[in-house]
Amino acid sequence: MKDIEIAQSVKMHRIEEIAAKLGVSGEKVLPFGHYKGKLMLDLIDEEKIKKSKLILVSAITATPAGEGKTTVSIGLSEAFNRLNKKTTVVLREPSLGPVFGVKGGAAGGGWSQVLPMEDINLHFTGDLNAVEKAHNLLSAMIDNHLHSGNKLNIDPRTIVWKRAIDMNDRSLRKMVIGLGGTAYGIPRETGFIITAASEVMAALCLSESLSQLRQKLGNIYIGDSFEGNAVFARDLKASGAMTALLKDALMPNLVQTIEGNPAIIHGGPFANIAQGTNSIIATKMGMTFSDYVVTEAGFATDLGAEKFFDIKMQYAGLTPHATVIVTTIKALKYHGGIKLKELEISNENAVKEGLNNLEKHIENIREFGINPIVAINRYSADSEEEINIVSNFCHQRNVKVAVVDVWGKGGGGAIELAEMLIHQIESTENQFKPLYRFEENHEEKIKRIATKIYGAGDVQYSIQAKKDLDRIEALGYGNLPVCIAKTQKSLSDDQYKKGRPQGFTVKIQEVKLNSGAGFIVPIAGTILRMPGLPITPAAENIDIDDQGVISGLF
Repeated sequence: MKDIEIAQSVKMHRIEEIAAKLGVSGEKVLPFGHYKGKLMLDLIDEEKIKKSKLILVSAITATPAGEGKTTVSIGLSEAFNRLNKKTTVVLREPSLGPVFGVKGGAAGGGWSQVLPMEDINLHFTGDLNAVEKAHNLLSAMIDNHLHSGNKLNIDPRTIVWKRAIDMNDRSLRKMVIGLGGTAYGIPRETGFIITAASEVMAALCLSESLSQLRQKLGNIYIGDSFEGNAVFARDLKASGAMTALLKDALMPNLVQTIEGNPAIIHGGPFANIAQGTNSIIATKMGMTFSDYVVTEAGFATDLGAEKFFDIKMQYAGLTPHATVIVTTIKALKYHGGIKLKELEISNENAVKEGLNNLEKHIENIREFGINPIVAINRYSADSEEEINIVSNFCHQRNVKVAVVDVWGKGGGGAIELAEMLIHQIESTENQFKPLYRFEENHEEKIKRIATKIYGAGDVQYSIQAKKDLDRIEALGYGNLPVCIAKTQKSLSDDQYKKGRPQGFTVKIQEVKLNSGAGFIVPIAGTILRMPGLPITPAAENIDIDDQGVISGLF
């Protein structure tokens, strides 16, 4: 059966029943139909959070074959619940860009999914739509201000705030607006970013109340005046209306797993061009009601995990208790130089060649004071010899390893992994430490990430990037964390360097100030914040019949 067929075969519980499993009464749930709901913010209890254990699921460097990080996260939470450990999986919301582009869906797979998977992948409760509208409201107010006299004397050439849309559309990356004469506004160059890369999304995910969100939105830097003064969204009096649009979006979404356990899904920043983790509110909500919380961060340890540890954990004041690194035999063979069409052919030498990538990710997690556990996400084509190579490799490095089959067995396929995590958490002193402190110099923070996490030998800045850093320092934002935008396809900033590249130079082209979200974004290599569709987009396979049954999502 296909993923969507499995999902549609499961009889779901009403959202009130799922909330009751958390111990939440119906009046504290804002229902969106029968099977989705939003949890009221006042449910979060900081004292209960202190007793909960937080587990991060990361992965090796992304490959076209996929590693199944979300699938493993869901299946692992099911396994904990089977072991009578009250556990909630907390995930990000899918973006329509990847849904219609490459991935075709992001709600897990096989017998390890969150439901209703069609709704989660398509619009869900409207959170990304609200982020998009709040973002574009600011865009409209900027251009209206220019058109209506420009009292703030904004220099249109300095405006960095673009528009946003939740779609992969490369034709929107750069454009000129305001053409047509005086009735159509002031002509200027701008463009679109994908909604997942919006600073509004980042701010929402790092806010813990409406008042804090309003403040963050007001702090968004949009450009300079002709006199050289910085202009912020608060100067346009935009933050109140933007927050009003996000009133419901700030509440985390409650759904269910295939096995009928609670799942919280909230926020959707990408990890290659944003911070790549779900919201602080969602994580704290899960920890309020659970012995264990399983969460994920986008792509690999060099992207989502690093940003999870250095940005989210420091802002939230939380401490992760364990980390899982997901790998597959196919992914290791890919990093060992094997072509995509040959990955299902047994090749022990290629597996050995690809292990250098896994080794680097193990080292990365250890940089944060955590000894990871490796999960081999098993496929039917994997041979015992190939699996043994990986297991032995891990054992030689004092790393525990478990083979999981959550796609085929649900929670039953991750019992060994769950037991390993329980033992490690209960028997090991937590020694988590972030890679840097916010007050450190920006260039030092960037260099530490590049050398210790990516494996670079040096960092090189363009003239523009140097100017950007000087400007950010002059504006008083020298103590913000760093959210590097970098390709997910390589540990380096060159997508074609597979395996474990070493000694390369990370090239920073420019640095964006996200003063609203509370971090800076150095742009490394040629990464773009508006993706394009592939030659054959997943959208070509998605359809719906007269009964409203959707097909093609996977």
